[in-house]
Amino acid sequence: MSTPPPFALSRRDLLKLSAGSATAMVVPTAVAEAQGPEGARAPVAAEVSFEVNGKQRSLQLDTRVTLLDALREHLHLTGTKKGCDHGQCGACTVLVDGRRINSCLTLAVMHDGAKITTIEGLGSPEKLHPMQAAFVKHDGFQCGYCTPGQICSAVAVLQEVRDNVPSHVTGDLASRAALTAEEIRERMSGNICRCGAYSNIVEAIEDVGGKRA
Repeated sequence: MSTPPPFALSRRDLLKLSAGSATAMVVPTAVAEAQGPEGARAPVAAEVSFEVNGKQRSLQLDTRVTLLDALREHLHLTGTKKGCDHGQCGACTVLVDGRRINSCLTLAVMHDGAKITTIEGLGSPEKLHPMQAAFVKHDGFQCGYCTPGQICSAVAVLQEVRDNVPSHVTGDLASRAALTAEEIRERMSGNICRCGAYSNIVEAIEDVGGKRA
């Protein structure tokens, strides 16, 4: 029986072959993942124009982009926070045409032509909105992460009461809602403060609403 010839492959050559084999296996997989499943379409983009904090803005966006991501990632208005991203915490609350919404639950393209106000549009460090000043006065925040959404929501709450929009606490839907602590807590229940500054938040809203000295 003849002896097989010696294996004349150096360690360097072996490493090169191993790297080449690994690349040959990975590259087709990576290309397939980049292309997506067979028949998948490329993302659809659309131009969206809206007024944000008093300025007209136009963006070319993937139609799947949420209003929250359009504000934070495309317009760099990072005061609006991304919390749960499921519409449960209220950290992303902004005002759209005067009404508060959870911006993580709505697509940017749905608000073409709308007037949007974020925390940056309510006031500035030099000229605070009355609600911002009240939150400072009554210590209505601790870590501050939820505060932009809390303030935007609180501004909308006072407008809802002025517009006689009923809530579950309103006893008689035909009569004007009273700005009680219970009414405020009910209307603000969609905004979570993990630090537990709820009583101070209520005091701040009462202050601006004229119910507290």
